Amino acid sequence: MQHKAPRRTRERILELSLRLFNEFGEPNITTTVIAEEMNISPGNLYYHFRNKDDIVNSLFTQFEAEITRMLALPEGRRPNMEDVWLYLHLSFELIWRYRFFYRDLNDLLSRNRKLELHFKQILAHCVKIAKQHCLGLRADNALEANDREIDALATNMVVVATYWLSYEYVRNPRKYSEQEAMAEALARGCYQVLSLIGPYLRGETRLLFDKLAEEYLKKLKQG
Repeated sequence: MQHKAPRRTRERILELSLRLFNEFGEPNITTTVIAEEMNISPGNLYYHFRNKDDIVNSLFTQFEAEITRMLALPEGRRPNMEDVWLYLHLSFELIWRYRFFYRDLNDLLSRNRKLELHFKQILAHCVKIAKQHCLGLRADNALEANDREIDALATNMVVVATYWLSYEYVRNPRKYSEQEAMAEALARGCYQVLSLIGPYLRGETRLLFDKLAEEYLKKLKQG
């Protein structure tokens, strides 16, 4: 039987920091807190990371690599409604996994130049992918909208997805970190983004959208 190699201290620091940032908010966590939770000395922590910004930037590098892999269109064909649905699911799962970036976004961007530049690029790429999904649907006569409407639609979809967790936090901050409550919140977010595209859909794609939306709403009510 093979035993897994123990995780390196650096990886454990990142994993713990992500959990603490997500649970308590990045501004409320210091390197001292992280070192204490890790049961290591501050000196040991600083051997791996110069300061808290170094930890934040390392987590952002992980996040950026994951979202870059996710932001891709199907190969060899145009995207369909199920692709849009899956894309949104994956987006919200990733947002939840790195939720402190989204909850503390304005504060982080105001004092971290790397995040300011790179997050802007990520948002622009998200808008581009959303637009390409819409254009693919239009090319298949599944969506009826002109270029101006598609530009606005793609931007609105990304705006809602980006700030949905902030909205949910304001609605119910005491339950923000509860897994079950936030699973429902993310499902609502996914539905809200999809509802933006619904009025533009036509034919069988519109029927599929209505079916998927009905199933989604049933699950939310049951939850």
